[in-house]
Amino acid sequence: MLRAGLITLVQLAFCAVAAAQTQTAEPLNLDGAKGLLSSYCGNCHMGDSAIAGFNLDQAQDEASLLLRPQQWSSAARRVRDMEMPPRGQPAPTPDEREALASWIEGTLRAGVCAVGLDPGPQPLRRLNRDEYPHSSARVLGVHFNAGAALPNDGAGGEGFDNAAETLFLSPMHAEKYLEAARQSLDYGLGDPRSRADFLIEPSDDLMAEAAAKATLERFLPRAFRRPVSEAEVRRYLDLFAAADRDDAPYDEAISFALQGVLMSPQFLFRVEQPNVNPQPQLVSDYELATRISYFLWGSMPDQELFDMAASGGLRDPDYLHNKVLCMLDDERSYEFAERFVEQWLGTRELGRDIQPDQNLFPVYDDAELQAAIRHEPILFFQDVLAGERSLLELIDSNFTFLNNKLQKHYGFHIKDLGQNPKRMEVPEDSGRGGILSMAAILAVSSYPHRTSPVLRGKWVLENLLGTPPPPPPPNVPELEENHGAVAARSLRERLEMHRRNVVCASCHDSIDPLGFGLENYDVLGRWRTSDKGMAIDARGALPNGVLFDGPKQLKAVLLERKDLFIRNLVSKMLGYALGRGLTLTDQCTIDRIVDELKDADYDAHTLILEIVNSVPFRYQPGTNPEARVILTEAP
Repeated sequence: MLRAGLITLVQLAFCAVAAAQTQTAEPLNLDGAKGLLSSYCGNCHMGDSAIAGFNLDQAQDEASLLLRPQQWSSAARRVRDMEMPPRGQPAPTPDEREALASWIEGTLRAGVCAVGLDPGPQPLRRLNRDEYPHSSARVLGVHFNAGAALPNDGAGGEGFDNAAETLFLSPMHAEKYLEAARQSLDYGLGDPRSRADFLIEPSDDLMAEAAAKATLERFLPRAFRRPVSEAEVRRYLDLFAAADRDDAPYDEAISFALQGVLMSPQFLFRVEQPNVNPQPQLVSDYELATRISYFLWGSMPDQELFDMAASGGLRDPDYLHNKVLCMLDDERSYEFAERFVEQWLGTRELGRDIQPDQNLFPVYDDAELQAAIRHEPILFFQDVLAGERSLLELIDSNFTFLNNKLQKHYGFHIKDLGQNPKRMEVPEDSGRGGILSMAAILAVSSYPHRTSPVLRGKWVLENLLGTPPPPPPPNVPELEENHGAVAARSLRERLEMHRRNVVCASCHDSIDPLGFGLENYDVLGRWRTSDKGMAIDARGALPNGVLFDGPKQLKAVLLERKDLFIRNLVSKMLGYALGRGLTLTDQCTIDRIVDELKDADYDAHTLILEIVNSVPFRYQPGTNPEARVILTEAP
C-alpha cells in the first residue's frame, strides 16, 4: 500500500479506476497497446533482466499473447486493479488502464475462441449443505431435512456455495455427514410408506441376505445416480453380512450397509467417469441427467430423467428442451431461484449479518413482513424464468410479488391480499418494478441505521453490472456522521464534503450517483420524499456526463448498459451451473450465450437452455489440454 505523505495524485490514480469502469474507454489497437506497455511497463519487463521472465520484447503481435495466456490474463487484472505499475512508478490514467486491460482481454478471448471451445476443468464436487439433504430425502423417499446440523459451506467460484473450490471434506464434515445418514435412515425405516419404497423385507420365502441384496440392488443405482456393478453390490452386502454375523437384527444390519452407501464418495460427491481420450467427449447420459438436475433442482434426477438416460432419449434435442422447461415450471425450481438469487444479490445475509436497527425500524420485527421481503426477489426471479419473460425485466418491470403486509409497507391499497405473496401489477408511477425497488435489495445495500449511496452504488456496480470498484486507498477518512456540528447537513452534503478530499472524489464520483438515484427508498425500501425534514435529492451525474433523477431514470440508464448487465448475469449463471470458477476459455461460451440472448430479445428460457447445451456443461476435457470442441451445430 502507499505510504503516508506520497503525492496525492498517486493515491488518486489507485481509486480513479472506478470512474473508468462506468464508461467505455476508447478501444486500443496493437500499436497503441505496445506504446502503453513500453511507457509504463518497460522499466521492469523489457530487456535481459525482465522481471519474472515476463519480457515485453516478445510481445510483437497479438498471437504472441496466446503463448502465455495465463500471464497476460493476470497482467490485465493487475493493471485494472492498480497493482501495476509498482508504487512510485509512472502510471497510466484510468482511461488508459481500462483500455489496455480491455485490449489484453479482448485479444486473448479472440485468440482462444478461434480454435474452438474448451470444456474447462471438471473438479470433483461434494454435495453441499442444501444438496445432501435433498438427495438423501429423495433416495429414501422421505420428507426429512438431514442437513440442519451440517456445517455451512463457504462461497467460491463465481460467489456460490456449490463451487468445487470450497467443497472439501474435513473430518468434521465426515462426522456430520455420518450422523445425517443415521438420522435419515432411522426416519426412513420408521416410516411405513418410505420403508416400503426402499426396503425389501425378509420372509419365509426370502432369506435375510437375499432380501438385503435385493434392497441394495434397488437402492444403489438411486444413490449413485447410475447403474452399478455386481462388485459394488457385493461390497455393501459384505457390510450387511458383517453386522448379521454379530446377530444384529435385520433393520440394524441393513441400516449399517445403507449408511455405508450414504457415506460413499459415489453418493457424497458428484463422481463422473474420467475421460482418458486426448479429445474432449460428451458426458454420459446419466452424468448429463445429474448435471441438469443439480443445476435446476439442487437434487438427484427424478425417475423420468433416469429412464431417459437409460434409453438414450436424453440426447434428443426436442425432449431435452421440453424437459428443461418443465423443470423450470416445477415447484422445485423455487429452491433453485432461492439459492441463486440470494447469493447473487446478497439477500441471504438479510436477517443474519445484516439486520436493520430495531429501534429505528421496529416494523421489521414482524415475521410475516420479514418473510414477504425475503421472498419477493426469489418469486420475482422464478416468475421471469418460468414465464419466458425478458431478463431485462429484472431491471424494470410492471409487476412484483406482494402479500397484504408488504403491499401496505410499500404504500399500496390493494384489497383481497392475504399472507401468501401473489403476482401483482404495479402502477407505472409507483416507484416499483424490477429488483432495485425491492426492500430486500435496499436493506442489504444500507447501513442498519441509515441509507448509503456509497453502498448502494457499489452494489449496482458489483452485483448488477459486474464492474466492482476497487477497494479504497489507505488513510482515507470515514464519512462524518450526522451528529453534533453536522446535524443540519443532508447525507448528500456530507458526501460532498467527503469528496473534497481529491483522493476520495474520483471513486465516489462514479459510485455515489448510482446510489443517489435510489435515495427515495429508506433502509427498508419504503418510498420517501424527505429524510429528517430535508427534501430527498435523487439526482445523479455520471462521469460520462449522463444525468438522471430518481429510480425510474436510473433504471433507464442501466437499461442503456444492458450488455454489461446481461454478460454479468450469464457469467453468474454459468458459474452456478458448472459449480466452479470461470476461466479465460469460458469467456468464449459466455460470448456465444450473450449473442443468442440478443437474438432472442433476452428471453429467460434462452439463458437456461443455452447453458444446458453449452460445451462446458455437456463435455468433459480430454487428456490433451490444448484439444478443443469444434461446433458445427448445437451439441
